[in-house]
Amino acid sequence: MTSSQESDAIALWEDALTLLAERNVAPATLAMLRSCQAVSFDGEKLTVSTNMGFAQRKISQQAPMIEECLEQAAFQPVGFEVMLTHDSVRRPVQTGAEMSREEVGRINTTAAAIESAPAPVSGAAKAAPAATVGGTSRPEAAERPVSDFKNEVIDPSDSKLTFDRFVSGEENEFAFDAAKQVANGGNKSYNPLFIYGKSGLGKTHLLRAIQNYIAQNDPSRLCVYRTGTEFVDDYVNAMNVGDTPAKAALSRNYQNVDVLIIDDIQNMRRAAGTISFFFETYNTLMSHGKQIVLAADRSPSQLGMGDSKFDERETSRMDSGVTVSIQVPDYELKLKLINSFYDTMKQDAVREHIPGMTGTISEADRKLMAEKSGTNIRIIEGFVHTCLITASRKEKLGERLDREDIIKIANAKWPTGQKTITVEQIQKAVEAYYDVSHMDLVGSKRNKELMEPRHVAVWLTRELTDNTLADIGKKFGGRSHATVKHSIFWVDKTRKEDRIFQDRIQTLQDGITDNR
Repeated sequence: MTSSQESDAIALWEDALTLLAERNVAPATLAMLRSCQAVSFDGEKLTVSTNMGFAQRKISQQAPMIEECLEQAAFQPVGFEVMLTHDSVRRPVQTGAEMSREEVGRINTTAAAIESAPAPVSGAAKAAPAATVGGTSRPEAAERPVSDFKNEVIDPSDSKLTFDRFVSGEENEFAFDAAKQVANGGNKSYNPLFIYGKSGLGKTHLLRAIQNYIAQNDPSRLCVYRTGTEFVDDYVNAMNVGDTPAKAALSRNYQNVDVLIIDDIQNMRRAAGTISFFFETYNTLMSHGKQIVLAADRSPSQLGMGDSKFDERETSRMDSGVTVSIQVPDYELKLKLINSFYDTMKQDAVREHIPGMTGTISEADRKLMAEKSGTNIRIIEGFVHTCLITASRKEKLGERLDREDIIKIANAKWPTGQKTITVEQIQKAVEAYYDVSHMDLVGSKRNKELMEPRHVAVWLTRELTDNTLADIGKKFGGRSHATVKHSIFWVDKTRKEDRIFQDRIQTLQDGITDNR
């Protein structure tokens, strides 16, 4: 391939990405596209590459739309191919336009200079020597800038949060692959990595898996895990000392880590001083090619809504690498989770001599459990644990776990009884989530940014209340029966086509029903 073919491919791919972004492609899909590397353009076909099989499959499904954008960019029909590579060649960091040219240059230059690292292996693999990983030299500990942080001794319960134990499916596979890329340090285009989704879907598991992998396989890299609340506490405690050296020491500690992981960063939303300190740290780490991993219960743009102290420049920084959502599990993934939890619990019980975990749950009963379970993976794990203990206890009495037992336990985990939910509660929840006023939600304005929250509020009202369509129309500014039906149709259609939108709907619905 000539250098001209390569440069033409890169330019054409960048133009196509710009056009795809204008089509409101789902953020997760756009992130996968941006992680691909332009390989060649022979005048008729553009070839890009990815080292993730999941991304290759998903991107191939979007080929018709991509080819439309390529034709628009090249002013001629262009074929498209995405090929799977198995190397770990580093690619320049994909950054947002909000970063300065100087910052982008520093980050990309640093990323290109770092050697590749091996792909993640089993969490049980033997740790590599501190100075060498897979034959790649690392700086000795003595050469590291001073930080009081050490690779922490991980709590036994958290040490089980490994990649091996993570159950992946379509709803979380891209986040899973991205976390593994970060763990092995072999692809700096995943910097920062931002994972978001409602509580209990596995974000913390992935973050701890990164930390556990590094501690086990590459202890020369200093990896620090903090929750948003712990990060705020670190900052506040340093400020309470009342002297400049305390803040300087805190800055030195955070700015000299190799991998900084912040979980539940939404808990910083109202802490202006902490946010300012965090982005000082962020800028220093990024300019030195260090890895940042963030997780939250909402997307970066949503972190800036309402009375948050995050401004647009800061949320765009968090969104400048790879941003990916973890979505609520469907029946297939719930069944896979239940089977995995069941097998792992029984194995752990034998290995760790835990009594009362010898019971048997049939395959048919596990399918029933998947039907009856909710979407919070932590609660699903507790559900399996309770069912296994119940099965063990009943077997000692010469009985067996039956359908009624499972339904009873499920109802205790996910109560079905509902108090009355009002239209006003739904409207307030939607207004807070989308950061729109009540007058805008129910008014006659037809701004594009108001259409989604208005449709969603109408749909949720139909789902969660007993109001007729006519009554719903009255509650939303006197809208007609046909207009209400259109909103319901729009949401139903969009939910089927866009899993990220479906995730937003589920998050809103769960928040309303959980707080009733």
